[in-house]
Amino acid sequence: MYAIREALAAFRRAPVLTGLASAMVGLALYVIGLLGLATYNLQQALSTIEDRVQIAVYLRDDTRQSEIDLAQAELGEIPEVRAVRFISKREALELAREELPEFSALFSDLEVNPLPQSLEVELIPGERSQEVVERISAAALRYPFVEDARYGREWVDRLFALRRIGAATTFAMGSAFAVVAALIIGTALRIAIFARREEIYVMRLVGATNGFIRRPFLLEGALSGLLGGGLAWLMTWATYRGVYAFLFQLAWIPPTWIFAGLASGAFFGAIASALAIGRHLRQV
Repeated sequence: MYAIREALAAFRRAPVLTGLASAMVGLALYVIGLLGLATYNLQQALSTIEDRVQIAVYLRDDTRQSEIDLAQAELGEIPEVRAVRFISKREALELAREELPEFSALFSDLEVNPLPQSLEVELIPGERSQEVVERISAAALRYPFVEDARYGREWVDRLFALRRIGAATTFAMGSAFAVVAALIIGTALRIAIFARREEIYVMRLVGATNGFIRRPFLLEGALSGLLGGGLAWLMTWATYRGVYAFLFQLAWIPPTWIFAGLASGAFFGAIASALAIGRHLRQV
């Protein structure tokens, strides 16, 4: 209770200093919030594109039905495969007419169907990684009656490259701004510690332990970080609503991300205050 009272009293004694520290932390975490919002929407967009990833296995025209059934059954037994659908030459032509209406006149004038028969391999959601797609394509190409296996390799490579770049950028910039937030809280607390240096010295003289002296400052730092996290959440929400209303639709970040941001603010505040007070106690 003493630690809680002292931590709250610190906000009353220096409201401008603590408010400024919380505001600066909020600005730093606000940038992290914007990165999180952008990263989450990028992941949502990439997941939508990833859902369309499938493998088209093109077969020779002289392939026997027994061979088609064999390949369809064996490819369907692969754990990452949801279903294998056979598409005949006639079905391929009908699909081309539906999906490419601008070329419908060209398809209707054909005397011979040039489109090959194929197997359409659909993957299980969450198993559409680049390694899985390449492995299943290689397995399909082992059949002598298979001419080719395609999955749009170029844009699949770019899809997963974008995901890796987004994750790495968010981690790097988020870590940088987290360090900035911790430094801001530590600086504010060092000023508060300096203002109370005589009080801390007297407490040491009467036998107060380092833990007893340290606890109020740890709570103060955690509260400053928590307030900064709350401010960052409000600013991120306001930005999200503005973009959603006037520019384009966005998806709001999950609640677990919000709680993680608030907890991170409190954690970095406590760590920064622990470093600041620990350095001072070693000098007393």
